[in-house]
Formats: sequence, C-alpha cells, structure tokens
Amino acid sequence: MQISLPYESYFTNLQSLFFRLELVKINTLKPMKRKKQSFTKKTFVMALSAVFLFSTNFSCKNADKKAADAEEVATEMETTPDFQISLAQWSLHKTFFGVDKMDFTAFGKTLQESPDDVLKGRDPMDFPAMAAEYGINSIELVNTFYFSKAEDMEYWTAFKKKCDDAGVSVGLIMCDALGNLGDADPEKQLEAVENHYNWVDIAKFLGAHSIRVNAAGEGTPDELAKNAVNGLSSLGKYGASKGINIIVENHGGYSSDGTWLSGVMAKVGMDNVGTLPDFGNFCIERSADGCANEYDRYKGMKELMPYAKGVSAKSHEFDAAGNEVNTDFLRIMKIAKESGFKGYVGIEYEGTQLSEDEGIKATKALLEKVIAQL
Repeated sequence: MQISLPYESYFTNLQSLFFRLELVKINTLKPMKRKKQSFTKKTFVMALSAVFLFSTNFSCKNADKKAADAEEVATEMETTPDFQISLAQWSLHKTFFGVDKMDFTAFGKTLQESPDDVLKGRDPMDFPAMAAEYGINSIELVNTFYFSKAEDMEYWTAFKKKCDDAGVSVGLIMCDALGNLGDADPEKQLEAVENHYNWVDIAKFLGAHSIRVNAAGEGTPDELAKNAVNGLSSLGKYGASKGINIIVENHGGYSSDGTWLSGVMAKVGMDNVGTLPDFGNFCIERSADGCANEYDRYKGMKELMPYAKGVSAKSHEFDAAGNEVNTDFLRIMKIAKESGFKGYVGIEYEGTQLSEDEGIKATKALLEKVIAQL
C-alpha cells in the first residue's frame, strides 16, 4: 500500500518537538551526570519514534478508509443497472378513482370544488405497498390523488413511513390542474408558478428528484414558447433552491411537438429544468375521432431525450407476443440508451383490453425483455 503522509503537518509538529526537547536538554543536562544525559537522549529518540509511528498509523488508516470508500462506490456503479423500472400512479387511476371510465369534465370540476370526492376507490396511501407487490421499488405520484393534501405534512409524514415500510422510494410527482405555466397573463402565470411550490416542497420531503409539470397556455407556438420559458424559468429557480428538478412531459398541444418542446428547453437553459419524454404522448391536436395531428414519436423521443430526467413508458394494447402494438419499445429504449440517459423508466399503462393489474404486469415484462436486449 502506498502511504500518503501529511508531510507539512508532520514536520511542523516534529520541529516543535525538537525545539521543546532542546530546551529540556539545555536546562537539565548541565547539572546532570553523563549517565543521566544518556537517559535523556534515549527519551528524546523514543519521542521522535512515537511521533513518526503515530503519523504513519494515522495516515495508513486514512488511506485504508479512502480505498474502502472508493471500492464501495465502484461496486455500486457496477451493480446498478443503467435502466430500472418505476411505476407511475396513473396506471392505477381507475382503481383509486373507483371508475371504469374517466369523465374528465366532471372530474376537473369536482377536483377543484371537493377534491377528496374524486377518490371513490382504494386509498392512495396504499400505493407504495401496491407497487412493492409488483417487485417495483420506485414510484411516481400524481398530485390529483392527493389534491387536498398539498399543505398537510402530517399526511406526508405518514406516507413516507408507508414508503419506508414497503421498501419503496418516490422518484417524482406528476403535477396537474395547478394553472398554466405558459399563461400570457403575468399575474396568472405567477399564480400557476406559486401553485407548484407546495409540490416541490413535498417532493423534497419525500426524497424525490423531480416534479413533472405542463408547458401549457394559449397563443401561437412562438407566443406560448416565450411564456412557457418565463414560467418554467421562474419555477426552475424555486426548484433549484430545494434541489428539485422541474421536468416537462410531452402532454398534448404544442408540448407534444418534439421540436417545439426541445426548443423551449434550450431557451430555458437551466440544469434542473428538463423533460419527461413519454413514449406515446405525441398527439398535438385531437378530434372527436381521436388524434388529428400526431407527431412522429421516434423523432420526438430523439429530440427530448437530451433533456430527460426520467422516461415514461406509455402502453395501451399488446399483441400475442407481448409487444405494445402502437410503439416499438426496443427502438425507443435504444434511443434512450444512445442519448446517454441512465435511470428509471416509469410504467404508465392506459389500455382498455387488459385490466390495470394485467397491463402493469405486461408493460413490466416487455420493459424487462427489451432492456435485456440493449
């Protein structure tokens, strides 16, 4: 082992010791006999040896600890896979809301007037334990399941204990219904920014790395981009003060245009403001018959991945071989890998042919299969 001695400190202490021993020698050796002088010299030599041995031993221990710490970090890097699987709570929205089909108009009204009334199913407090049953140790919360709890830290303390008990961590919180960060009205935009503050605080308390937001608003693409940059930058500053990322999902409208959203990210230019690329949310405009204007999802993923702080694996229906029929998961995961992204890929099942439970399992199995092929 190569020993790194604290030379400067060592020689400073040694010089001090020499000086003090020399004073002792001057004051005591004159009246003493040669035998006594010999004893003093031996004591002097023993003291020097003790200083050297102490310094060497101390440095060895420090070197051993640094080596052990480095080995631990290296081992962790080797054993942590590039991609891990998390579970987005929206995959179980029917279970928590207690409905078979969402009426979003009625849902939005009730959420603002009496938020707890939207919860007619299973208690969202159970989500950590439910995720653990799938063998998943990271979860992505949705604020609409906890809309009345934005300032209830007693609730979040209990929720954190549920996570600890289940061996599950919170990766991020998806935030909706808090106003438009790209609102053209400065006062409304500021209100929307501030409405997110509680969820940033909750994310920090729970140990999450991000909150997911929407770059929504009115106006032309250029007008909305300008306003969204302002809103995201403002919220980004608050997020940075708490160590929390602000990440935008391609979530309809212009945000589902990869060129537009990546352009907004470039203009914001903040380390803690990024994206949550969703495999399937690339519908820019909807009609009564479905998506009227859909952006190329593979092009969009390539454009958004450089800013990604997470990835959302949207799934709907599966074929007999277990592949998602709308999205080539392997192709998208290759895009994710080529971008250099490493982290959690969140299951977000929204299909109708399988139950939520079956859909989560099918998506997890597909992700595990394609990750193994990378």
